[in-house]
Formats: sequence, structure tokens, C-alpha cells
Amino acid sequence: MTRIMLDILYQDEFIVAVNKPSGLLVHRTYLDPDSELFAVQIVRDQIGKWVYPVHRLDKPTSGVLLFGLSPEIAKIVSDSFETQGFKKTYLAVLRGYCPESGTIDYEIPVNRRGNKRNALTHYSRLATSEIPYPVGIFETARYSLVSAEPVTGRRHQLRRHFKHIFYNIIGDTQYGDRYHNRFLRSQFDLDNLFLHAAVLTLEHPVSGETLTIKADLPRNWERLAGILDWKTVLNGCGYSFEP
Repeated sequence: MTRIMLDILYQDEFIVAVNKPSGLLVHRTYLDPDSELFAVQIVRDQIGKWVYPVHRLDKPTSGVLLFGLSPEIAKIVSDSFETQGFKKTYLAVLRGYCPESGTIDYEIPVNRRGNKRNALTHYSRLATSEIPYPVGIFETARYSLVSAEPVTGRRHQLRRHFKHIFYNIIGDTQYGDRYHNRFLRSQFDLDNLFLHAAVLTLEHPVSGETLTIKADLPRNWERLAGILDWKTVLNGCGYSFEP
């Protein structure tokens, strides 16, 4: 039995949703052989039932993670995602002042052979902030808070897409800006990926009712929001911080 407990956001006899913390894998993978804890086993032990992932979140990404409580239900929900029956809303902090809104239409590699598939993301800027610290070649540090909705579900889609338009997600060690990552780590002890799966909207696989599942923002988001003066903006948009 694992001792870690995750915040259960929704549960009935068919599905369960939890707030996954940054740094936790969804399930075992050869890409990270040293990890010993996974969301699948934690939720299974926590609720006393087998669980089946419907979708994935990267290890450093936090937020709403959904499971089916049977393989059949998981497939129904997963298929609805492929037909765009899901709506996922993420929050992200980007370096620089990004445009007020936009659509990123940029193909993403899906295997080691370099084959690509279409990938589409809509985003809108919620706030900006400038703080008086030099970073890289710039005299001040500028950041944008964005809401992003991936239409497709490719691996690392948002991280790759925001890199593509030169507004990297803060804390991203693979696709991010090393100068801003280093600055926030050394100045404020913030080294998490600032990408959070905040809201998941879907049709219930049995009842057909529309479910909207929200995940509170992690504590590191509260700290950064205080530094960048974004707490009022986030609260005004309906987002709360973990108690």
C-alpha cells in the first residue's frame, strides 16, 4: 500500500478524477526507469479499485487526471477524447509578453522515425508582469499568464507549441528557456514546470451529462502569483490555490 494520498476531484462508480502533483508519473515507463511511485498505483490503493488511465499528463505537469474504473469505460472516454468530446483547459506561465490570443497550428513528431501529425492549440493571455531583474540579454524579466486549450492530444504538445512561437513555458527543462529557469530557481527557489491542467470538461460515459472538473493550483503557483501580482487575476478567473 502506498501512503501518498491524492486529492480526489470527482468519483462515482464509473470514473474517478484526481489532482496530480508535478513530479508524479501516470504509470510506469521505460523513459523514467528510476521512478517508484505512479498515479495508477496510488489511486488504486487509495480507492481500493483498479483504475485505467483515460489520458496522460507529463511527469512535470500538474492538474486534472481522469481514470476509468473498468477497461470498457476507459475506452469509451478515451475514444470521446479522440473525437474531441473532451475540453481541456491548461494554465501556463510563459517567458515574455505573448500575443493576446492566437492559434498554434504546428505538426509534432510522434515517433523516433520523425513522422509528424497535426497538432492544434488555442490560447489567450490572461495577464502580464514585469519584474526588475536582468535575465539573459534583457534588463528586466517579463512573463505572461495564459489559458491554453489543446484541440489535439500530442505528446508534449503545449510545451512544443509554445517553444515554436518563442514563448517557452517557465520551468520546462526540455523545451524551455534556461536563463529564466535558472533565474527563478536561484532567486526564488522555483524550479517546477508552470503548466497546470486546470479544467476538464467531458460528457459522462454513462449518463451523458456534462461534467466540469477543476483542480486547484499548486503551492508553487501561489508563490509565483504573489511575486508577479497575479493572485487577483487568477481568483477573478475562477482559479483557486491548494489549501
